[in-house]
Amino acid sequence: MTAALLGTDHRRALLRGELTNLPVDQSNVVRVFISSTFTDMSMERDALLDKAYPEVQAFCQKLGLVFEVVDMRWGVPNALTADHMTTELCLREIESCQRMSLGPTFIALVGNRYGYRPIPRVIDEKEFEVLLLKHSSDSRSSKLLLDWFWKDENAVPPVYILQPITTHLPYYSDTSPGNREQHEKEEHAWSDLQQEIAALLRTAAVEAAEEGQIKKEAKHKYFKSVTEWEIDHGLRETREGDVYSSIFIRDLPNIQDHYDKQQFQKFIDVTNDGRIDTEAQELLNDLKTQIITKHSKNLHVHQVRWSSGVLDRQSEAHSEYLHNLCHSFVEDMKQQVLRRVSDRHKAQDELGWLFEELSHQMLLCQKKHSVFCGRTQLLTSICQSIGLKNKCVHQPLVVYGPSGTGKTAVMSKLAEEVRKSLGNGTVVVTRLLGTSRLSSEIHAVLKSVCFQVCLAFGLKLPLTHIVNSYNELVRFFHSLLSVVSKKNKESLVLIFDSLDQLSSNDGAHRLHWLPKECPPKVHLIVSTLPEEQNILNVLQEVMPSQECYFRVEPLSCEHGQKVIAMLLATVRRKLTGEQQELILESFRQCGQPLMLKLSFDEAKRWSSYIPASELYVAKGTREAVRFLYERLERKHGRVIVSHALGYIACSRNGLSETELKEILSLDDEVLGDIYQYWSPPNKDIILLPPLLWTRLRYDIGEYLVERQADGFPVLGLYHRQFVEAVHELYLPAEEKIKRHSVLADFFKGTWSQGRRKVITLPLLKETLFADRKVTAQPLKFGDDVVNLRKLSELPHHLLSAGCIDELKQEVLGNMEWIVCKIQAAGMKCLLEDFYACTKQVDCPEVQLVRDALLLIWPTVDFMENGVDQSVLYIEMLARLDFFQGSYPMIGELCQQCREWCAKCPNPILTPLCGFFQPPGGPLWTTLTGFSKGITAMELSADCIVLVAGSLDGTMIVWNLQDIEVIHTLTGHSAEVRCIKVIHNKAHAVSGSFDHTLRLWNLLTGKEIYSIPEDHSGYEHFALLHVDEATDVIYSVSGSQIKGWHLGKGELLFQLSAGNLDNTTHTAVLGSSNPLLTMSSGGMLCVWDRVTGTLENTQHLTGLSHSTPTCILPLRSYEKIAVGFNDGVVALVSLDGSYVMEKVNLSVTFLVASEDEKCLVAGFGKYARVFKLDRSSILKASTTDLDHGDAVQTAVISRDGHSLVTGSIDETIRVWSLSHNVKLMGSMEGMGVPITSLSVSGNTVISASRTAYYLKIWNLAYNRQHKTTTPFYNRTAITALSQDGNLVCFPKTGDLEKIVIWNSKEGVTLRTIDTGFEVCCLAVAQLRNLLVCGLASGSLLVFCMGTWQELACQPPPGHGEAVLCVAVSGDEERLAVVYGSSVTVYRLRCAESVPMLAEPLVMFPTPPRSAVSSIAVLSDSSVLLGTDTGQLHLFTAGSSAPALLEPHNSRVTCLEISHNELFAFSGCQGPIQRIWNLSAQRWDHEMYYKGMFFEGVVCAAFSQDDCHLYTGSQDRTIKVWDVQNGSLLAVQYVYAQVTRILSTPSGMVASTRLGYLVRERFTCPAAVDPSYNPLRSIKATCCVRSREGKGSRAACATGTSAANRETPTTPPNWSPASEHDPLAGLRPALNTRHVLQLGQ
Repeated sequence: MTAALLGTDHRRALLRGELTNLPVDQSNVVRVFISSTFTDMSMERDALLDKAYPEVQAFCQKLGLVFEVVDMRWGVPNALTADHMTTELCLREIESCQRMSLGPTFIALVGNRYGYRPIPRVIDEKEFEVLLLKHSSDSRSSKLLLDWFWKDENAVPPVYILQPITTHLPYYSDTSPGNREQHEKEEHAWSDLQQEIAALLRTAAVEAAEEGQIKKEAKHKYFKSVTEWEIDHGLRETREGDVYSSIFIRDLPNIQDHYDKQQFQKFIDVTNDGRIDTEAQELLNDLKTQIITKHSKNLHVHQVRWSSGVLDRQSEAHSEYLHNLCHSFVEDMKQQVLRRVSDRHKAQDELGWLFEELSHQMLLCQKKHSVFCGRTQLLTSICQSIGLKNKCVHQPLVVYGPSGTGKTAVMSKLAEEVRKSLGNGTVVVTRLLGTSRLSSEIHAVLKSVCFQVCLAFGLKLPLTHIVNSYNELVRFFHSLLSVVSKKNKESLVLIFDSLDQLSSNDGAHRLHWLPKECPPKVHLIVSTLPEEQNILNVLQEVMPSQECYFRVEPLSCEHGQKVIAMLLATVRRKLTGEQQELILESFRQCGQPLMLKLSFDEAKRWSSYIPASELYVAKGTREAVRFLYERLERKHGRVIVSHALGYIACSRNGLSETELKEILSLDDEVLGDIYQYWSPPNKDIILLPPLLWTRLRYDIGEYLVERQADGFPVLGLYHRQFVEAVHELYLPAEEKIKRHSVLADFFKGTWSQGRRKVITLPLLKETLFADRKVTAQPLKFGDDVVNLRKLSELPHHLLSAGCIDELKQEVLGNMEWIVCKIQAAGMKCLLEDFYACTKQVDCPEVQLVRDALLLIWPTVDFMENGVDQSVLYIEMLARLDFFQGSYPMIGELCQQCREWCAKCPNPILTPLCGFFQPPGGPLWTTLTGFSKGITAMELSADCIVLVAGSLDGTMIVWNLQDIEVIHTLTGHSAEVRCIKVIHNKAHAVSGSFDHTLRLWNLLTGKEIYSIPEDHSGYEHFALLHVDEATDVIYSVSGSQIKGWHLGKGELLFQLSAGNLDNTTHTAVLGSSNPLLTMSSGGMLCVWDRVTGTLENTQHLTGLSHSTPTCILPLRSYEKIAVGFNDGVVALVSLDGSYVMEKVNLSVTFLVASEDEKCLVAGFGKYARVFKLDRSSILKASTTDLDHGDAVQTAVISRDGHSLVTGSIDETIRVWSLSHNVKLMGSMEGMGVPITSLSVSGNTVISASRTAYYLKIWNLAYNRQHKTTTPFYNRTAITALSQDGNLVCFPKTGDLEKIVIWNSKEGVTLRTIDTGFEVCCLAVAQLRNLLVCGLASGSLLVFCMGTWQELACQPPPGHGEAVLCVAVSGDEERLAVVYGSSVTVYRLRCAESVPMLAEPLVMFPTPPRSAVSSIAVLSDSSVLLGTDTGQLHLFTAGSSAPALLEPHNSRVTCLEISHNELFAFSGCQGPIQRIWNLSAQRWDHEMYYKGMFFEGVVCAAFSQDDCHLYTGSQDRTIKVWDVQNGSLLAVQYVYAQVTRILSTPSGMVASTRLGYLVRERFTCPAAVDPSYNPLRSIKATCCVRSREGKGSRAACATGTSAANRETPTTPPNWSPASEHDPLAGLRPALNTRHVLQLGQ
């Protein structure tokens, strides 16, 4: 259903789930019926097939349409017409074309033949008996009619039916060589009989019409040809009075002059004796007259001269005729299609996809309950339950029962019945799951449901980034139900039928997406099979109340009888008493509605004259399905039945009719079976005769259902039992591989576009090299039309056929495929292909590409304006380049990325090496969902459930087994400080700075209660402990210690007395032990755990000056471990006795192994491991475990073998505790200080108070994947050699040392000890010198070849540190900033002594501010930036500096162009400027704003000074045009860039993650005006430029027009003075936030 045809009333009804009569609409299929007489139009049909159809097909494909031709004449022998069904089937096909075709529906080819005039197959009882009476005097004639026409009293009203030819002539359809003589004899016999029967009926009809006993129209049907039947049907007025059809008349004006010629009888109607059939010719003339009179605008007439008694396609005249015919056909098709497409496009809207899905669901729902009968008690019980719970919180209802019991019909009926309980205003949302593309994946289901509910209730639609993220969408769905409950008077009912039909993607069958509690006025009803996917068990675990469950029982025999009667009435049939009893007897043994339907579909074929002894009814559903297939085999042959059904069952999402017919045409077994006794009509073209498929589909009936997949109607089997039967009967392993192989060939397009395939027809002894005329299968049909069917089906079939090499080449290793599928279907669908492959095949390179896509996925999810393909090519190249030499597929992928970048028409940075987090390492993925930093994490006892809380009070519950969100817990309004998971992960308790303690139900995601409690003491100490044995919550906030009843939320006690203060730390030892507190001075207090009274106080000797910093209960020892500010780690007993060890600094944390035999204490940047027993604490290792900065957190694995530590230095380190304590590995990539860690098996979860994401790490990653090791620099001080091969930086944790890192080898080349803290570094590239400024004020110069110290310049004043240094472009000048002065030295070559000559220039630093950045020119001019934003230009020879227009924040970066004409200044704010140094004013002012933008860190001019590269705090590299200031490119690099150098082709940059970014920058001479560098970045950029005395402004934004808010002026963007020529130029901006992408 296209939304274009839906009016406002229809849309409103669909949104609210109200029954409505939907208009009939067409799909994306152009389906055309070709009508012609049989023999005389064969050349025309062949010409159209060969020339015209492919052109129309290609045209339609570019419009996103499927072109299908229905030619029922092609390749059909007479033997196939024995049942007289051909005419009816042709008319059905015409109706099908008219129903579904977008555009043209019917083409008629009319020549000089009127054509075959069939005997009517069915004649009404009264009419037949009138005709029979006309021959009553002739007993032979009467007998002949009654021999062939049998009365069927099961029809309502009764009819006479023409019996199949084989009833009396059994060899008529037997074309086997052994019975050929008998077959030919019976063919002649039927020809005579047919003419005789037709003559008798026509004679009687004429007489009856003259006597007024039948109408003229009734008489004409006995004379009417198949062609006229088709033309009458095809030229009916349809769709707003327009007819989408064409008629082509071929006139042979001189044909009757060639009566004696060889081909004469082929082109004109003749009688048996060879004379012209004048009656037929008169009927033909009447038909042509009607066509010309009524349909002239659709008419094309071609006159063809008969030359030498033949029509010769080789003749020039005839060739021209066929060419003109094809041309006219193509033009007609194109015009009609374009007209319909244009009409559709005019009415299309952005929500068309939603209304198409709602229309599909509505129509299917109506169909399912159209013959509903019985189940009254079940429906009443469900509706009563809904009515009673409408005003309170309640649980969803579950309908379940075995397959085939009619659950879908019950759910469809419920959609209608619930309004009787809740009122007509109720909104009912129904999804019959698995029946369409948007109802098969839970992500798509929730998207459509959320949109429907929002529109139905007038609520705001979810934002794009929410829709893109499954977890975000689940959260939105849950909150939406609450909003509907609170804000609306009407009720909402959600009906999800067949949960088991959902794909397992996103953990759909675990039902975390399904709310386990519904708010008032919101109801959820779901249905499922009892055993399938374990869904019912999952529901019963979280919703144990039996009142939620309703079982669908088998129908009673009485109801079965009523259903049969209703069904028969719909097709105007009935049964004899004996036949009816056969059906009911079968139903008594089964009772399933599916069985009843199968029986009905068999019984409706029974005529009253068939004796009961010849009838069979299956005793069960499976048997009935098998019987259906056997009947199809008997009538159509086992080969075509088994293969057709097999292809449908093997398909991923079903097959369209066009696809199935073409696939069968590629199947040599099918064609060999069809053409075993006759040859195809054209030896150059061989395909399945369309009539064969039409007959088979008609006999399969409703068990071949039409549904939507990839935007097109496809065929699928009615019920899972039909699919199972196909697999059992027709798809053993070997046959299944064959089916998938043919399907793979089809979707690859192997035999399309005229490529011929050999086939041998053994019985005919023919080998043909023929075109199968199958559709081309490019990845894209045009620039904007993607081949969704290929994207969906091909990977499945290549994998299932075992074609792994082809799968890797065509799909998994094809970058165009990867990008195309992400853009068309999303990252999730692409990853399904990779997961399917890796489950079946152990292939490291496929796993690496899959893992790279996983790392990219969060980035893709945040793209609101469609997926930017340049980001995908760059990301894949920058992540996979590490492995290209090791894996051929990855090497090919990288080459494809480079080739694409080289051809990119827009400015682009192309990676020259790997510099993003590579796949295959420990980092698995990133979890998002929070908007602020994460402050607390807690694992369940079985390590399956993780609960995390954030600074804004949000809590999220994850299932770590599948890394999926279970719930988002909302309630807290401030930082969550403590979380405790209890009751086997069924509940959790949390404490927050919002001064509440909350109990949560983790099964439902709902809050149970909230307790107000003062939590101001959390600043000093926070603890939550739950004693499940005694139902007590111990809540500690600094010196406030309380006990609450878990079940009731009532206060049990609060500790008082003792020495409780802000230094107090509390420990709970367990159910049978007291509470312990430790305060400053070593005061230990023992408290009764039940009453809270003080039992004992002890002053620990030797600790009188110690203050506790952390505490840990050791329950197996009945002791506590306490860390103190003076480094003491004490193991304390209840009686106050203790043993201790001491570390060098204040203890920051304590953690113990699960068996409490190992204790770890953190202090400073170290952690120390101790061995514990009841009486001692001993150091376990001779050395402490170190980080580069303070260790913040640690966790020990459950088996006690591993320790994981996290630090401010942003690294995670894994240590072995098994024997000797040793480092196993470091994991980098968090990007922020690590403050929380959890471990579950081999999975590590890391979090930070400063990051809104968690990262998931895999300790069991494959360490054989070798990548270049990143360098370890957590400072902003970095220097690079010219080629970037050497990186110099202060050693993290020891800033007195300089690390020299070889970036190509990934190793430390050497470490230089300077003796003082390193404050700044610079490199003189050409002179190969490293300059180092120290905190002592000394300036060191090293040779980068030998690393010999060449100079040590003391400071000009005492105790002034070197703040920053800069080298001029010609490397002749070195500028140094000290605390109070600036000095410019002449920099000599390495061989000169001394290297630093006497100062050339010295001047004081600007007053009242500190210099934050410096740049120096070759003439000793100096540009200074300060922390207050001032810019001072000290020019050589001038007595005072020039004051340039200041920034409004700290100047962070100054850079001089190579030609020294321009300078760049960046600050911590959004303003950046390009300066004209000679004019001492800026040429371009660039305003760049996004959420994470905090200023520029570094910059470099390109070597030709045309471009400027900048690295920013928002983790991006940007490229600017120096001439006009425009932004050319933005690349997100996942880490702060610390240094940029230009190279001949681009730039090289270092990042805080330790990767070296090497990229080529290419830019076209003229940038396309439509190009937007922010298309995938949510930010705003505006440029103001001076042009003479005037100015210009240009803006770009990364937001879509649809999402734009009210334009605003950039904050703080004001002119320097009232006389600024740019004053008043305030470009209207849409200021949007940048969302940080990826991990």
